[in-house]
Amino acid sequence: MDQTPEFQRAEEQRDNQQLTRTLIWIGVAGIGAAVAFTVVRALLNRRPADPTSERIQQLIDEANHLLKTLDEQRNTA
Repeated sequence: MDQTPEFQRAEEQRDNQQLTRTLIWIGVAGIGAAVAFTVVRALLNRRPADPTSERIQQLIDEANHLLKTLDEQRNTA
């Protein structure tokens, strides 16, 4: 069963087009997965304000201020 060169070229073009479409869809799916991953990761990193953490930071800042004041008083005395 010999095929004409035109028939072979047409068949190769169809195969190439199908491969191209498949690769495009794989790319689209990959980009979609990457975007979804980025969005989920960004949403998980957003934490509500924790009043306990804020209070602890305030106490640390106050302690640092008091230590600095004591150190200045020692140096001036």
